[in-house]
Amino acid sequence: MDLLVPSTGLLFWMTITFLVVLFVLWKWGFPVITSMVKERQAFIDDSLRKAHEANERLANIQKEGESILQEAREKQAQILKEAAETRDAIVEKAQEKARQEGARLLSDAKAEIEQEKKAAIADIRKQVATLSVEIAEKVLRENLKGDKAQMDLIDRMLDDVSNP
Repeated sequence: MDLLVPSTGLLFWMTITFLVVLFVLWKWGFPVITSMVKERQAFIDDSLRKAHEANERLANIQKEGESILQEAREKQAQILKEAAETRDAIVEKAQEKARQEGARLLSDAKAEIEQEKKAAIADIRKQVATLSVEIAEKVLRENLKGDKAQMDLIDRMLDDVSNP
């Protein structure tokens, strides 16, 4: 039965030992333990605060990244628009230059055709005149084969000159 119910002396010494251990723990153990717990709590609180700040910074960075990306998209759209406008202007200039060059070539071709036409007309006139002279010469030779015909022609010409 001693195992189940301790004796009074044992109970007394156990209580004294418990109180001494409790006093030692109270004096030196609990303050160290509570300070360690407080330090750990402060460390955890500080870590949570830093994590919260890091999350806020990350959110700000993401917002900045999105705004930079949006700005880049806007710049890209503006650059593409300017490039399209420049391309259109270059195409318009090239078309205008082609039109002017075509008009110039057309006018040059017309002028050259006109010159060739005039040269051809002059050549045809020259050939017609030459042929006319040759024909007239042959006709006159045929008509003026004799001296009498020549004298009649000379008389007629003199009459024409004297009677205007």
